[in-house]
Amino acid sequence: MADLSVLMSVYIKEKPEYVEECFQSLLRQTVQANEWLVVEDGPLTEELYGVLDKYQKEYPGLIKRVPLPENRGLGLALQAGVPECSNEIIARMDTDDICREDRFEKQLAEFAKDPELDITGSHIDEFEDTPDTIVAKRIVPTTDAEIKKYQKKRDAFNHMTVMYKKKAVLDAGNYQSCPLMEDTYLWCRMMKNGAKCMNVDDSLVYARIGKDMFDRRGGWAYFKKYKTGKKMVYDTGYISWFDYASVIVIQFFVALVPRRLRGWIFKKMLHKKK
Repeated sequence: MADLSVLMSVYIKEKPEYVEECFQSLLRQTVQANEWLVVEDGPLTEELYGVLDKYQKEYPGLIKRVPLPENRGLGLALQAGVPECSNEIIARMDTDDICREDRFEKQLAEFAKDPELDITGSHIDEFEDTPDTIVAKRIVPTTDAEIKKYQKKRDAFNHMTVMYKKKAVLDAGNYQSCPLMEDTYLWCRMMKNGAKCMNVDDSLVYARIGKDMFDRRGGWAYFKKYKTGKKMVYDTGYISWFDYASVIVIQFFVALVPRRLRGWIFKKMLHKKK
């Protein structure tokens, strides 16, 4: 068992069976974490409380829960969770995704090889029903230089795959509220702060994509939120005005095209097919 905290946030709309699948994947790790930090982002359902109570009882001392009185959203929930993690190295995990069995082993090995490393992630395999039916992959750059260049246009990390040093996150100001891109906002501030980055050239997480994902990423309201979040990223000084403007133009088009075409863009152009 490693000195590793797994940082997760769960909210009322999460499905208990997805949380169970996530937790089981953590228990199957070849190198297991000695702490699961679960932020309860507002009141939960009885079923979700039941799942958390069950694992807390079966694995005493493993789960540390941080209940929030009201739903704050992912960014502020994680902001509350990072300082509560007992270990210096933290692995992020979404409670509806599934870790490959060797995820922690591979990522911890990168920190052991390079003491200056601050953050590492990986590619993801995306699925809709079960991890046996992968519909697409999201490939990210692997080296520090490639990551920092790529981040100016698109996210160079898959958020649910990252493992980072607590100090590097806090030194950059921790997670903050930023519409649709609390992770993007953090990565840019960490990189501007000199964080050393890399991604494992492998898919270490099976990421669940809901059938309504393309609906949620469309429409005028979504575009306005995206524009607000991207403006906050621009204000960090990490990206140029041209980087900001070009991405906004592309996102305007993607958000307002018909759903079927938007789905095609995501699957064929932005994410790679299996």
